[in-house]
Formats: sequence, C-alpha cells, structure tokens
Amino acid sequence: MSWFRKAAGDPLTVSMCSVKLGDRLLVVGCSDTVLAAALGAKAGLSGRACLVCESEEERIRAAAAVEQAGVLVESFAAPFIALPFEDEAFDLVVLRNALPALDASHRAPSVADVRRVVRPGGRCIAIDDAPPTGLAALVRGSGSGRGYTDTSGAAGLLAAAGFRGVRTLAQREALIFVEGVKPGLGDAAPTEPS
Repeated sequence: MSWFRKAAGDPLTVSMCSVKLGDRLLVVGCSDTVLAAALGAKAGLSGRACLVCESEEERIRAAAAVEQAGVLVESFAAPFIALPFEDEAFDLVVLRNALPALDASHRAPSVADVRRVVRPGGRCIAIDDAPPTGLAALVRGSGSGRGYTDTSGAAGLLAAAGFRGVRTLAQREALIFVEGVKPGLGDAAPTEPS
C-alpha cells in the first residue's frame, strides 16, 4: 500500500494544491519529484507543468524521475531568484521545501520572483516540513542549519512579497501548507480619502 501512495503522490498534498485540468503549474524545488509528477498529471495535456531546480544535476535527476512516471513536465535549472519565465505565466506556483533550503538573504527575492510569474488572482502554496515537536524536537535539536530563523516562515515571506489572504491551510503528516493569492487587477490597495 505504501508503494501505491508514493507512486500516486501523497493524496493530502495533491488535494491541498487543488490543481485543475488546464492549469499552468510551476513547482519550485526538486525535493519531491513524485509530487511534481502527480501535480503535472492533474494539469493534463491542456495545461502546462514546469519544474525548476537550482542545479543542472538536480534537474537531470528530477526530469528522469518525472519522465519515468509518464507525465509531461518541463524541467529547468535556474536560481530561484531569477525564474526563467515571463511575467504572469502561471496559475499556481508550488514551493516544495524550496525556501528553507535557501540562504536567508535569497528567500525574499525568490518569493518576489514567484509573485512576478503568478497571474493576478493566481496562487502560491509553500509546502515545508513542519517544525518538529515533542521528543522529535529534542532529538533533532535546532542546529540543523535548515529552516526559517523567525516564526513567520513562509507566511511572512508571502505576505511581505504582496500576496493577499496568506493563511496556513493545514499542518499534518509532518508538513505545513501555506497559501497566498496574488491580488487581481481590481484588487488595488485602498487609498486614503483626501
């Protein structure tokens, strides 16, 4: 049973992203090629699914894994602070453990570039490993060097980049899901009366 779950993609993660047929999807980060394949399959032939890795070696491994799953996903190697796509190219961007793995100085510029490639009204979902609690926190400790250094994590980064309605969708099965929506054309910031 666990093999089937892995091959099909984690149902919780796939459903939290709510990719629809025809969506233009970008997955940033190669830590979960099974997720990229499962989401790419949901976008279907009428959509577009892309995967960005930071190095060419990661891209080659990810492309082979996605191809083996039989899903059409375009793969690219590029720094997360300079995504190789035009403005407003995607309906949904999924950041899978991409932000905690970056140097702290690159996190805000990466989220700003994600905002650039999301269409107005489009969404960004950050899926990160949840911080350990209880005994796991004691065993793991805080010296791993990976993860956020403040309590706001992905939610704070998405809000600072200008995403609206930033919220934690769920925290389950050692994962935390945070979503933000790029303001639409009619969502201009309110102005003060003069």
